[in-house]
Amino acid sequence: MTELRDLRVVVTGGGSGLGLTTARRMAAHGARVACLDLDPSAAEAPLIGIVCDVSDDASVRPAIAEAAEQLDGIDVVVNNAGIGARGNVTDNDDAEWHRVLDVNVVGMARVSRAALPWLTRFPHAAIVNTGSIAATAGLPDRALYSASKGAVQALTLAMAADHLDAGIRVNCVNPGTADTPWVQRLLSQADDPGAERAALEARQPHGRLVAPEEVAAAICYLAGPGAGSTTGTVLAVDGGMQGLRLRARP
Repeated sequence: MTELRDLRVVVTGGGSGLGLTTARRMAAHGARVACLDLDPSAAEAPLIGIVCDVSDDASVRPAIAEAAEQLDGIDVVVNNAGIGARGNVTDNDDAEWHRVLDVNVVGMARVSRAALPWLTRFPHAAIVNTGSIAATAGLPDRALYSASKGAVQALTLAMAADHLDAGIRVNCVNPGTADTPWVQRLLSQADDPGAERAALEARQPHGRLVAPEEVAAAICYLAGPGAGSTTGTVLAVDGGMQGLRLRARP
Protein backbone atom coordinates (compact mmCIF):
# COMPACT_ATOMS: atom_id res chain seq x y z
CA MET A 1 0.00 0.00 0.00
CA THR A 2 3.01 2.32 0.06
CA GLU A 3 2.28 2.89 -3.63
CA LEU A 4 -0.52 5.27 -2.53
CA ARG A 5 2.10 7.65 -1.16
CA ASP A 6 1.60 11.22 -2.39
CA LEU A 7 -1.45 10.36 -4.51
CA ARG A 8 -3.97 13.19 -4.38
CA VAL A 9 -7.41 11.74 -3.78
CA VAL A 10 -10.96 13.07 -3.70
CA VAL A 11 -13.54 10.92 -1.88
CA THR A 12 -17.20 11.90 -2.15
CA GLY A 13 -19.40 10.90 0.72
CA GLY A 14 -16.18 11.05 2.72
CA GLY A 15 -17.80 12.34 5.89
CA SER A 16 -19.06 8.98 7.16
CA GLY A 17 -19.41 5.26 6.48
CA LEU A 18 -17.52 3.63 3.63
CA GLY A 19 -16.24 6.95 2.35
CA LEU A 20 -14.65 8.00 5.63
CA THR A 21 -13.20 4.53 6.20
CA THR A 22 -11.68 4.61 2.72
CA ALA A 23 -10.30 8.12 3.17
CA ARG A 24 -8.66 7.19 6.46
CA ARG A 25 -7.12 4.05 4.99
CA MET A 26 -5.72 5.95 2.03
CA ALA A 27 -4.28 8.65 4.25
CA ALA A 28 -2.70 6.03 6.50
CA HIS A 29 -0.86 4.71 3.45
CA GLY A 30 0.48 8.04 2.34
CA ALA A 31 -2.22 9.57 0.13
CA ARG A 32 -3.40 13.14 0.54
CA VAL A 33 -7.18 13.03 0.74
CA ALA A 34 -10.00 15.54 0.41
CA CYS A 35 -13.39 14.38 1.70
CA LEU A 36 -16.38 15.96 -0.03
CA ASP A 37 -19.63 15.66 1.88
CA LEU A 38 -22.72 17.56 2.96
CA ASP A 39 -21.20 17.35 6.43
CA PRO A 40 -17.43 16.71 6.30
CA SER A 41 -16.85 17.53 9.98
CA ALA A 42 -15.72 13.98 10.81
CA ALA A 43 -12.93 14.24 8.22
CA GLU A 44 -10.28 15.33 10.70
CA ALA A 45 -6.64 16.06 9.89
CA PRO A 46 -4.77 14.90 7.91
CA LEU A 47 -7.99 14.60 5.88
CA ILE A 48 -9.32 17.77 4.25
CA GLY A 49 -13.05 18.28 4.65
CA ILE A 50 -14.93 20.20 1.95
CA VAL A 51 -18.68 20.82 1.87
CA CYS A 52 -20.23 19.48 -1.33
CA ASP A 53 -23.68 18.47 -2.55
CA VAL A 54 -23.20 16.05 -5.46
CA SER A 55 -26.78 16.71 -6.62
CA ASP A 56 -25.89 20.33 -7.43
CA ASP A 57 -23.39 21.17 -10.16
CA ALA A 58 -23.00 24.66 -8.66
CA SER A 59 -21.70 22.96 -5.50
CA VAL A 60 -19.63 20.26 -7.20
CA ARG A 61 -17.48 22.44 -9.43
CA PRO A 62 -16.15 24.80 -6.75
CA ALA A 63 -15.66 21.88 -4.33
CA ILE A 64 -13.55 19.99 -6.88
CA ALA A 65 -11.60 23.17 -7.65
CA GLU A 66 -10.96 23.72 -3.94
CA ALA A 67 -9.80 20.12 -3.54
CA ALA A 68 -7.44 20.47 -6.51
CA GLU A 69 -6.03 23.67 -5.06
CA GLN A 70 -5.47 22.24 -1.59
CA LEU A 71 -4.04 18.96 -2.91
CA ASP A 72 -2.10 20.62 -5.77
CA GLY A 73 -3.93 18.45 -8.30
CA ILE A 74 -6.11 15.34 -8.38
CA ASP A 75 -4.88 11.82 -9.22
CA VAL A 76 -7.83 9.76 -8.00
CA VAL A 77 -11.57 10.25 -7.60
CA VAL A 78 -13.57 7.87 -5.43
CA ASN A 79 -17.24 8.36 -6.30
CA ASN A 80 -18.77 7.05 -3.11
CA ALA A 81 -21.58 9.50 -2.26
CA GLY A 82 -24.95 7.81 -2.39
CA ILE A 83 -28.30 7.41 -0.69
CA GLY A 84 -30.52 4.40 -0.08
CA ALA A 85 -34.09 3.60 -0.99
CA ARG A 86 -36.53 0.92 0.08
CA GLY A 87 -39.58 -0.60 -1.54
CA ASN A 88 -40.78 -2.28 -4.71
CA VAL A 89 -41.45 -0.44 -7.96
CA THR A 90 -44.78 0.91 -6.65
CA ASP A 91 -43.52 2.27 -3.34
CA ASN A 92 -41.60 5.38 -4.43
CA ASP A 93 -43.09 8.31 -6.32
CA ASP A 94 -41.48 10.09 -9.25
CA ALA A 95 -39.85 12.69 -7.01
CA GLU A 96 -38.05 10.01 -5.02
CA TRP A 97 -36.91 8.23 -8.19
CA HIS A 98 -35.46 11.48 -9.47
CA ARG A 99 -33.82 12.27 -6.11
CA VAL A 100 -32.06 8.91 -5.73
CA LEU A 101 -30.93 8.67 -9.35
CA ASP A 102 -29.74 12.29 -9.21
CA VAL A 103 -27.45 11.55 -6.26
CA ASN A 104 -26.39 7.99 -6.99
CA VAL A 105 -25.85 8.23 -10.76
CA VAL A 106 -25.86 11.80 -12.01
CA GLY A 107 -23.84 12.81 -8.96
CA MET A 108 -21.02 10.54 -10.11
CA ALA A 109 -21.17 12.08 -13.57
CA ARG A 110 -21.03 15.62 -12.13
CA VAL A 111 -18.00 14.88 -9.96
CA SER A 112 -16.15 12.97 -12.68
CA ARG A 113 -16.88 15.68 -15.24
CA ALA A 114 -15.56 18.39 -12.95
CA ALA A 115 -12.42 16.40 -12.05
CA LEU A 116 -11.44 15.30 -15.57
CA PRO A 117 -9.34 18.39 -16.39
CA TRP A 118 -7.07 17.52 -13.46
CA LEU A 119 -7.10 13.76 -13.95
CA THR A 120 -5.89 14.05 -17.52
CA ARG A 121 -2.70 15.82 -16.36
CA PHE A 122 -1.28 13.01 -14.26
CA PRO A 123 0.11 9.57 -15.12
CA HIS A 124 -1.68 7.43 -12.52
CA ALA A 125 -5.21 8.78 -12.85
CA ALA A 126 -8.06 6.58 -11.66
CA ILE A 127 -11.75 6.76 -10.86
CA VAL A 128 -13.33 4.20 -8.52
CA ASN A 129 -17.12 4.10 -8.27
CA THR A 130 -18.97 2.54 -5.35
CA GLY A 131 -21.70 0.25 -6.64
CA SER A 132 -23.55 -2.53 -4.86
CA ILE A 133 -24.47 -6.20 -4.97
CA ALA A 134 -27.90 -4.78 -5.84
CA ALA A 135 -26.58 -4.20 -9.38
CA THR A 136 -26.23 -7.94 -10.01
CA ALA A 137 -28.60 -9.71 -7.60
CA GLY A 138 -32.34 -9.23 -7.39
CA LEU A 139 -32.92 -8.08 -3.81
CA PRO A 140 -36.43 -7.69 -2.37
CA ASP A 141 -37.72 -4.18 -1.66
CA ARG A 142 -34.78 -2.48 -3.37
CA ALA A 143 -36.19 -1.62 -6.84
CA LEU A 144 -35.11 2.01 -6.96
CA TYR A 145 -31.80 1.45 -5.23
CA SER A 146 -31.02 -1.51 -7.49
CA ALA A 147 -31.82 0.52 -10.59
CA SER A 148 -29.43 3.24 -9.49
CA LYS A 149 -26.59 0.80 -8.79
CA GLY A 150 -27.15 -1.06 -12.04
CA ALA A 151 -26.70 2.30 -13.75
CA VAL A 152 -23.48 2.88 -11.80
CA GLN A 153 -22.07 -0.40 -13.10
CA ALA A 154 -23.00 0.44 -16.70
CA LEU A 155 -21.62 3.97 -16.29
CA THR A 156 -18.34 2.54 -15.01
CA LEU A 157 -17.85 0.43 -18.13
CA ALA A 158 -18.76 3.28 -20.47
CA MET A 159 -16.40 5.69 -18.72
CA ALA A 160 -13.60 3.12 -18.79
CA ALA A 161 -13.95 2.91 -22.57
CA ASP A 162 -14.27 6.65 -23.08
CA HIS A 163 -11.23 7.70 -21.05
CA LEU A 164 -8.79 4.86 -21.69
CA ASP A 165 -6.85 6.84 -24.29
CA ALA A 166 -6.45 9.67 -21.78
CA GLY A 167 -4.79 7.26 -19.36
CA ILE A 168 -7.64 7.29 -16.84
CA ARG A 169 -8.66 3.92 -15.41
CA VAL A 170 -12.27 3.56 -14.27
CA ASN A 171 -13.42 0.68 -12.06
CA CYS A 172 -16.22 -0.17 -9.68
CA VAL A 173 -16.48 -1.91 -6.31
CA ASN A 174 -19.73 -3.76 -5.59
CA PRO A 175 -20.04 -4.37 -1.84
CA GLY A 176 -22.46 -6.83 -0.38
CA THR A 177 -24.49 -5.75 2.64
CA ALA A 178 -21.91 -3.87 4.67
CA ASP A 179 -21.90 -2.91 8.33
CA THR A 180 -22.46 0.80 7.66
CA PRO A 181 -24.51 3.52 9.41
CA TRP A 182 -27.23 3.18 6.75
CA VAL A 183 -27.61 -0.54 7.40
CA GLN A 184 -27.62 0.12 11.13
CA ARG A 185 -30.50 2.57 10.62
CA LEU A 186 -32.41 -0.04 8.62
CA LEU A 187 -31.88 -2.59 11.39
CA SER A 188 -33.04 -0.15 14.05
CA GLN A 189 -36.34 0.26 12.19
CA ALA A 190 -37.02 -3.48 12.00
CA ASP A 191 -39.54 -5.14 14.32
CA ASP A 192 -36.79 -7.56 15.43
CA PRO A 193 -33.36 -6.00 14.68
CA GLY A 194 -31.51 -9.12 15.81
CA ALA A 195 -33.47 -11.41 13.51
CA GLU A 196 -33.15 -8.96 10.61
CA ARG A 197 -29.39 -8.78 11.05
CA ALA A 198 -29.18 -12.57 11.18
CA ALA A 199 -31.15 -12.79 7.92
CA LEU A 200 -28.84 -10.29 6.20
CA GLU A 201 -25.79 -12.20 7.40
CA ALA A 202 -27.22 -15.56 6.31
CA ARG A 203 -27.83 -14.49 2.70
CA GLN A 204 -24.11 -13.78 2.22
CA PRO A 205 -22.24 -17.06 1.73
CA HIS A 206 -19.50 -16.23 4.24
CA GLY A 207 -22.20 -15.72 6.86
CA ARG A 208 -21.62 -12.14 8.02
CA LEU A 209 -21.91 -8.52 7.00
CA VAL A 210 -19.07 -7.07 4.93
CA ALA A 211 -16.69 -4.94 6.98
CA PRO A 212 -16.21 -1.36 5.76
CA GLU A 213 -12.45 -1.89 5.96
CA GLU A 214 -12.73 -4.71 3.41
CA VAL A 215 -14.48 -2.44 0.93
CA ALA A 216 -11.91 0.29 1.58
CA ALA A 217 -9.08 -2.15 0.87
CA ALA A 218 -10.61 -3.02 -2.51
CA ILE A 219 -11.02 0.66 -3.40
CA CYS A 220 -7.41 1.36 -2.41
CA TYR A 221 -6.19 -1.45 -4.67
CA LEU A 222 -8.13 -0.20 -7.68
CA ALA A 223 -7.00 3.38 -7.04
CA GLY A 224 -3.30 2.54 -6.85
CA PRO A 225 -0.83 2.32 -9.74
CA GLY A 226 -0.30 -1.37 -8.96
CA ALA A 227 -3.67 -1.90 -10.67
CA GLY A 228 -2.38 -0.16 -13.79
CA SER A 229 -3.75 -2.85 -16.14
CA THR A 230 -7.13 -2.99 -14.43
CA THR A 231 -9.90 -0.90 -15.97
CA GLY A 232 -13.56 -1.52 -16.72
CA THR A 233 -13.60 -4.04 -13.87
CA VAL A 234 -16.33 -4.63 -11.30
CA LEU A 235 -14.85 -6.03 -8.09
CA ALA A 236 -17.37 -7.78 -5.87
CA VAL A 237 -16.71 -7.55 -2.12
CA ASP A 238 -19.72 -9.53 -1.00
CA GLY A 239 -18.65 -12.74 0.70
CA GLY A 240 -19.40 -14.68 -2.49
CA MET A 241 -22.98 -13.51 -2.87
CA GLN A 242 -22.65 -12.58 -6.54
CA GLY A 243 -21.05 -15.75 -7.85
CA LEU A 244 -21.41 -18.64 -5.40
CA ARG A 245 -24.32 -21.04 -5.21
CA LEU A 246 -23.62 -23.15 -2.15
CA ARG A 247 -25.56 -26.19 -0.98
CA ALA A 248 -27.54 -25.66 2.18
CA ARG A 249 -25.50 -26.38 5.28
CA PRO A 250 -26.73 -29.33 7.30
